[in-house]
Amino acid sequence: MNLSLLQCHPDPRRLAAWATRFGLTAGGDDLGYALHTLLAAAFGEAAPKPFRYFGDVRGLLAYTTHDPDALQLAAQMAAPDVHAALGLDRFAVRSFPHQWSAGRRLGFELRIRPVLRTPQGKERDVFLAAIDKRAETDDELSRDAVYADWLRNELARSDAATAERLQLDGFHLSASLRKGAATSGKRPARRVAGPDAVFSGELSVRDSAGFSALLARGIGRHRAFGFGMLLLRPPASC
Repeated sequence: MNLSLLQCHPDPRRLAAWATRFGLTAGGDDLGYALHTLLAAAFGEAAPKPFRYFGDVRGLLAYTTHDPDALQLAAQMAAPDVHAALGLDRFAVRSFPHQWSAGRRLGFELRIRPVLRTPQGKERDVFLAAIDKRAETDDELSRDAVYADWLRNELARSDAATAERLQLDGFHLSASLRKGAATSGKRPARRVAGPDAVFSGELSVRDSAGFSALLARGIGRHRAFGFGMLLLRPPASC
């Protein structure tokens, strides 16, 4: 699997104006849906995910398995309003490591939406779901611990990695727009609220292919809307 890291620098004013113009901000307090729509407008089926939008000098970062030259061409050919809103005049893409030694220790940062899908097809905060299952005699649960356990399990998927250290750096409830169920052939946007958490820490790679697949796929739900991108950095000991 060939993995690339891309970066662009959305213009906050033009991004907000574009989102308002197409009704992609009503009822939401983040721009994940607007960015998802803009990336699809620019890159089509090659729209990168997972991605992370910082709203500062770092702009937007994303992983992709698509051909870098094709992405460069798509960025150059984007419609003027899309090109301006995404800041594609500063678009850059480079190859990213895809071979990892077992036992390699890495630092990371991650924005996640820690939810699960209920049998009724709805999303439920994993912390609230854990409270529902907790017996009255059990110890009191903490949000930090429940989210950390959930993240450990996600990192361990396909034997990808082991969490060595986890720290919850931020949490709040955020709302954004998502497409709802189809009605009369259309899927109207609806407001979706849920947990919005940022973790940092260190992990150890267990399986190279599994870890590369985890990077490319992302972690948790809403990966096409700004959640789930595992940003890597050297471990603290380096």
